[in-house]
Amino acid sequence: MQKDLLYSKTHEWVRIEDEIAMVGITDFAQEQLGDITYVELPAVGDTVEAGREMGSVESVKAASELYSPVSGEVIEVNDELEGAPEKVNTDPYGEGWLIRVRLSDEPTGLLSPEEYEELAKAEH
Repeated sequence: MQKDLLYSKTHEWVRIEDEIAMVGITDFAQEQLGDITYVELPAVGDTVEAGREMGSVESVKAASELYSPVSGEVIEVNDELEGAPEKVNTDPYGEGWLIRVRLSDEPTGLLSPEEYEELAKAEH
């Protein structure tokens, strides 16, 4: 668990610097999914909305939707995941990041690391 991030109830993490948010899925989420085999992400220039579906991940266990924890314009997509989706498993808070978003609104409803830890424990 990274203490410098915010989290969504749907197991995405957010790192906000100025008006740019980097988004990924949590270590807990990647563990629950198992070996990730495919990641579908929005395109650069697309608009995402907090709480709405923004893509999906497929693993050996299941396919699962990804929900954006923030609202704004996608300014960068982690293209490396196209050829190496396993980076989400091996480094979910680093090389396994998903997208960068230019925020259109102040994020709301995100969880602190402590709140997310309680949520993950309850779902484990």
